[in-house]
Amino acid sequence: MMIRTLAVALALTAAPALAFAQGCSHGKQKQAMSCASGTSYDSASHSCVPVNT
Repeated sequence: MMIRTLAVALALTAAPALAFAQGCSHGKQKQAMSCASGTSYDSASHSCVPVNT
């Protein structure tokens, strides 16, 4: 009975940490950037700049 209680307590203690680790993807996802008409994305400045023709 004591071992079962300790196992359940350990599982309940570790569950939130494991759930957080599964969902953590900070900084790993890329999002597409779209610029307004007449501008294009400049990777050096990380912003939209006017297109010179």
